[in-house]
Amino acid sequence: MPKEQPLPPSYEAVAYPNRNSPYHVRLRSITLVRTVLWFIFAIAALYAWFSISALSQSPRYEAEGDSVSLSHYHEALGQCKARNVFPSRPDGGVRKANPRWTPASGQNETVVLRNARLFDGERWIPGKVDIVFSKGLIQSVTRTEEKIAVSDAVEFDVHGRFVTPGLVDMHSHHLAMVWPETEATADENEMHESTKELSPAVRIIDSLKAYDQAAKLICSGGITSSLILPGSANIIGGEGIPVKNALFSGEHGEPVVEELLLEYGIPEEERHRYMKMAFGENPRSVWGHTRMGVSWHLREHLELARKLREKQDDYCTRLEMASSWDNGKKAGWTIDHGRYPVDLKLEPTVALLRGRVILQNHNYESQDMEAMIRISKEFGFKIGGFHHATEAWQVPHMLKKEAENITAAIFAEFSGYKWEAFSPSLYAGHILDKAGVRVAYKSDHSIDLLNAKYLLNQAAVAHSFLLPEEKALQAVTSTPAKALDLDFRIGYARPGYDADIAIWNEHPLALGATPLQVFVDGRPQLDQEKVKESLGESFSSQEALNADSRPQVRQELEPTEEEGICSQAARPDRTFVINGIQRAFLDNYPHLAHVTEKPPHEPLQMVIVNGSISCLGSGTDCQDAVLTAKSQATDSILELNLNNGYVTPGLTALTSSLGMREISMLDSTGDGGAENQKIDDPDSLDFAKYGIWLDGKQFARARLGGVTRAITPPRSEIPGLVAGVSVEIGTSGKKTLSDGGIIKGEVALHLNLGDASKFTEGTVSNSIKNLRKMLKDSKQKFNGTIYEDVAQGKMPLLVNCDNKYDMEQLIMVKKDFPEVNLVIVGGKEAPYIAKELAPAKVPVILTANRPGPSAFRSKDAVVGPPLSRSIASYLSEAGVFYAVAIVDGDIMSDFRIHDLLPEAAWAGKYAGLSESAVVKLVTTNIEQILQLETSKDIVVYEGNPLKYGATVVLSFAFDDATGKIEMATCYPREGDVNTIL
Repeated sequence: MPKEQPLPPSYEAVAYPNRNSPYHVRLRSITLVRTVLWFIFAIAALYAWFSISALSQSPRYEAEGDSVSLSHYHEALGQCKARNVFPSRPDGGVRKANPRWTPASGQNETVVLRNARLFDGERWIPGKVDIVFSKGLIQSVTRTEEKIAVSDAVEFDVHGRFVTPGLVDMHSHHLAMVWPETEATADENEMHESTKELSPAVRIIDSLKAYDQAAKLICSGGITSSLILPGSANIIGGEGIPVKNALFSGEHGEPVVEELLLEYGIPEEERHRYMKMAFGENPRSVWGHTRMGVSWHLREHLELARKLREKQDDYCTRLEMASSWDNGKKAGWTIDHGRYPVDLKLEPTVALLRGRVILQNHNYESQDMEAMIRISKEFGFKIGGFHHATEAWQVPHMLKKEAENITAAIFAEFSGYKWEAFSPSLYAGHILDKAGVRVAYKSDHSIDLLNAKYLLNQAAVAHSFLLPEEKALQAVTSTPAKALDLDFRIGYARPGYDADIAIWNEHPLALGATPLQVFVDGRPQLDQEKVKESLGESFSSQEALNADSRPQVRQELEPTEEEGICSQAARPDRTFVINGIQRAFLDNYPHLAHVTEKPPHEPLQMVIVNGSISCLGSGTDCQDAVLTAKSQATDSILELNLNNGYVTPGLTALTSSLGMREISMLDSTGDGGAENQKIDDPDSLDFAKYGIWLDGKQFARARLGGVTRAITPPRSEIPGLVAGVSVEIGTSGKKTLSDGGIIKGEVALHLNLGDASKFTEGTVSNSIKNLRKMLKDSKQKFNGTIYEDVAQGKMPLLVNCDNKYDMEQLIMVKKDFPEVNLVIVGGKEAPYIAKELAPAKVPVILTANRPGPSAFRSKDAVVGPPLSRSIASYLSEAGVFYAVAIVDGDIMSDFRIHDLLPEAAWAGKYAGLSESAVVKLVTTNIEQILQLETSKDIVVYEGNPLKYGATVVLSFAFDDATGKIEMATCYPREGDVNTIL
């Protein structure tokens, strides 16, 4: 046998496998390949390193190859630096130029305003001052007695007129929603499936129309700067932008958006940015979310933005580490890490989180404000303003504590039209200011009743409800400027600020105060001849020139004093002795006419005994009546001593929906909405008397303003030609439906003519045709119905109408059917046909005393001073018989019913009416037009009720059953305000 060979060492088995094995052959091949590949990779890496090093030193580098990567590096470096760059805030006092000024179109003459009474944006400057401005910038403000000389200047002596900075509106939609508004021009809300409820990346600048004549109208009210915001349909509506209200202000006078911008002349990347968000009913109703869902979707979006911000910051931190590298390494870094992280949809929100964008938030209820505050703290951004904020007055201390430097941009009166606007307070400005919360007033300009031209009027109303005078003026000048972070340029009339200035015909918080001239960037905006014509006698009123008095404010008694007076006044058979009456307007009591025809030489005294006025005259005239009353019932006499007492008849108001619906946008809060009323079917008519309520929040405001009777038509859910039959009711809230609450069950038949009538008749022409047919067929076809009463003139026919051609059609109807008591309600374009209305004996209930051309059918509306004469002046001149009402066809809310007499005074002011004639506009005139019995109601005021700030002390309602007047209200209130004032 052959000899066995010894086994090889174990290590040899691994190191040297059987070379002939297929497995070992494959393993050897793989190992060889790997070795070769690693060797090639190593050589390539070394080559690349040496190549990059060589290229980084080569002059060819920036021209070829990776030069693109290097440019990306520098681009990213610029983006990283820009992410925390904020607009500069130079001290307003040291600014030397207005960036909007250009040699071609800017102010080229130095202007001096001498003898001005100046509110500088913070306070009234003592004495009189001279204001010098040049090249769109205020140069100096000096005391007039210093008599500074300015060479080559245009000088204006304003004779002690009141001067303020141009007003600032921090929430408007003009230019995006042009007047007249049409379906083709409403661009304020981006609602599309692609963007849905979160659209931060859209910008309102892309919707602006630099030809919107509303800007000229707004400027004529002294508003020189406005923040234009997207609408409130979305949770995030997009970015807003501030403008100057000076149309065609560029070199060539063209409608160029860029030339309207407040920050025109400033690089885009350095401009201020503003974001609009909305909580509450608007996004909830549009997108179907609950408030929980609204908050969640916003938080979800903010979290995406936060992650992008963190990604950007991480990127920039690494990028900064490469700042000392050579170009080759920088280019290589960009290749490895990519470009700066950008998402256009999230960019504005990231900028918000960085503090680069100022948030303006649409909120009404306190719960929505709290939700936004919680979210802002969670994500670390600040809130610039809560807009609308109707119920902010309920939580002033929460706002002061939780929302640092927040501005409550509120309405003075606008409310009641939806649930979240249902708990307002006319004292809101005072309450918030008292708690240390900044208060601004804004327009929300879109529909007529929010006409931004009258922004200052909101401050005037707020002042009358106790907001201090200077705070009220700050609320439309410096406070909104601060909220926009532009208070170094606008909101003040001081050296170094933009030369945006308004000169007023009287104290700016006076009822109906109107600019005599408005300067934007130093350039005058008003035609002086038109101003003079529009203002008439008030243009050079000596009262305004010499006025040192301030507007009146409401009287507020201590709760115990008020309760004592009212508890006594409420006792049955109370005798009243009222002293200190400065003026009485009791034309509804003919036997007292001799006392009320003109102001008395001494205060009057009024004595009411057993439900009748036993005396109204001087103290001497009424001495016997007082002695008799005291001798008969000493314990039942209430003697009131007024300082500035006034007495008027109870006011009669034609209303939008008083008593028919508490909240105009909620059908469930009242009678409902009439539908399918037909002009050829009297059985289809809706009668307000069958669904009327006799009290509610708007009734409280009616009592606040001395309105004792109201005329209310049915509420139509769907517009149409026929609106139904109105009812006359008392507003005291103390009567029942069966016990005097309904004064007249059927007052008038109400129709709509214009866009509203198209809904049922198809065309306006068809509406006129069908109206004529109804009147013609009334005797045969509609015998014994409302339509026959209308045709015979037994019941007034009230037609809501604004277009001059539509009104001419109605005049022709009147000529063909002369017995009809045809009344036009509205009348925006009535001046064009005033000379036809008078001989046709067609009266007007003027509901648009201060209109805007908001709709195409009223595009020629007479807008009033200072751009034109007022509607009332034309009606008076032509001899048209008219009355005044406050009826809104858009919102259908009676939130301003307490202003009825001041609104009539505004109409009378620029129509040259006497105070007595003004009172008739809302008493006997409207009663005659509507064929009503003359009201015997009486209202006693502390203060002049023809101005803001008067207080109703007592009102007396006449009871037809007893033939006596009864105490109806005593110091009426909107709510329980004494506990919070």
